[in-house]
Amino acid sequence: MRTTIALTGDVMLGRLVDRYVIRNPTVEPPTLWGDVLPLLLAADIRMINLECMISLRGERWRPQSKAFHFRAHPRAIEFLKAARIDCVTLANNHVLDYGADALIECLDLLDQAGIKHTGAGRDPAEALQPAYLSTPAGTVAVVALTDNEPEWEVAPGVPGINVVDYDEHGLIEPYASRMTELIAIARRQASFVVVSAHVGPNWGRPSRPMQRLAHQLIDQGADLYWGHSNHTPQGIEVYRGKPILYSTGDFVDDYAIDPAERNDLSFLFEVELHDKRIHIIRLHPTTIEQFYVRRATEPEARWLLERMRALSAAFESRVIIQDREGSISCYQ
Repeated sequence: MRTTIALTGDVMLGRLVDRYVIRNPTVEPPTLWGDVLPLLLAADIRMINLECMISLRGERWRPQSKAFHFRAHPRAIEFLKAARIDCVTLANNHVLDYGADALIECLDLLDQAGIKHTGAGRDPAEALQPAYLSTPAGTVAVVALTDNEPEWEVAPGVPGINVVDYDEHGLIEPYASRMTELIAIARRQASFVVVSAHVGPNWGRPSRPMQRLAHQLIDQGADLYWGHSNHTPQGIEVYRGKPILYSTGDFVDDYAIDPAERNDLSFLFEVELHDKRIHIIRLHPTTIEQFYVRRATEPEARWLLERMRALSAAFESRVIIQDREGSISCYQ
């Protein structure tokens, strides 16, 4: 049985995206996704990292020390529904930009829309609960974690996120035991487990501790490591037959563009499963243009795919480029 999962990197709908797209009554929600929308809708399930709050509540958290605060109007839910987003991951460094009240409203809005979420919650039970998604090939479980904003770690009676800590040896306790348990719980109820990891700095190659973290999560039972936080896509490693997407980059935002790093360019990552195993990952180049996502032009796609080929070669992974798109086999 063939199943496809569409993954993106960070989707940030706040600030200028909120002002000029989300709150603009003349903009129809499907427009945000441009000509990438048919690719999204063709997948069996769609998942994004939501890099903002969807809420009208709250005040900026520590504005004297935190530079960026991202929040979108509740109309943003209609934009997620237009792309039929099935699941958003919330373990990141912007879900509490406007405090617990904003987080709780966002969770309520997602629930009302039928959009699954994981990685943040009112208490540990909700924040650590995997999201479960039905596909033709069985249930997919998603677990989300971050190493950002440790002060936001969820606790009994304290809304927050699933924060972890790790070093060159991998997860340290109690986080190693926590993730072992969470992945085991997910595995008991699902045939395929995805770990969403919002870890590391905004720029640069994955560090040795990040690589060890990804390997450890696969060793604990994850089938796919889905990384983000870095503003650009990074190399793909196939570890023990399972893919590690170290960073899926930025998919929607209003960020300044670095002319060398080209953080406006990324991919829609199409993960294709056969018989509950990942067979291939297809890379569909995308670009952010005036707050909207579009398929990349031919020169942009060529540059991005060659960059991904070089980055993945460092992990002995081979990216095949054909017709402005890329692919990587998980049977190498």
